[in-house]
This record gives sequence, structure tokens and C-alpha cells, in this order.
Amino acid sequence: MLKGIPPVLGPDLLHILRAMGHGDEIAIVDANYPAEAAGPEVVRLDGHTATDILEAILTLMPLDDFVDDAVFGMQVVGEPDKRMPVMEEFDAIVARYEPGMKLKLVERFAFYDRVESAFAIVQTGERRLYGNILLKKGIIRPDA
Repeated sequence: MLKGIPPVLGPDLLHILRAMGHGDEIAIVDANYPAEAAGPEVVRLDGHTATDILEAILTLMPLDDFVDDAVFGMQVVGEPDKRMPVMEEFDAIVARYEPGMKLKLVERFAFYDRVESAFAIVQTGERRLYGNILLKKGIIRPDA
């Protein structure tokens, strides 16, 4: 155990977060997501929700404020403007750590394409539908 680091962030995930550079993306996906087939390295955290993992990651990782959007979710198929309750939770967590940033929803297959080029994927045990989020890593400023 380490002080100040959420215990859900094990050594494999901590290594990934530290190895990522500015602009790299990491996906946190639900239990239904085809993570193993997507391509990037997969860290499995089956006993945890996507919201718990998002909260833990954002305690350590800054989001990219050089781009218009740094947080992406998957649109509901057939209802692109619908926001599922898990998406509202994602937005609330992001706002606590990165005020002003919001979840941008993208079409399902565009989301899959982004995840395929991500640095890594965290597969959670999230059972809520559309419990998928992609984060673009930012920088630590010298005054932080």
C-alpha cells in the first residue's frame, strides 16, 4: 500500500498511468465491452465499477486541456442525444477533478476506433450499459 494512492490502482495500472505521455488515451470499459479483441494492453478490474476506476485514475492523472475534448463516452445506439445515468456520474466525477470538462459522446463505432488506438484499456465489472469512457492524458504544470 502507498499513501495517497487508491488501493484499486494496482502495480500494472500504475505503471501504465506513469508510462503514458501527454495526449495518450486510456479507456475504462464495462463488462460487456470487447476489450481483449480491441488491441491495446488490457488490465482487468472485474470487481469494480467504471465510476470507481474513473475516480481513482483522476486522483493521479490530469486530463488534456490543450484540446477541445479530453473525455469521451459512447452514444446510445439509436438515441444519440440520450444520456444514461452512468454518463451523468462520469460527468460529476470529471467535474470534481477537472472543472469545466465534460463527457463528449461519440458514435459507437467511432468510440471503438478510438479505443483501438488507446494506450491501454481497463476492463471493469461495470454492468450498467454504456459504462465506457475514454480519457486523454494531460500535463502536470510546473506550478501544480
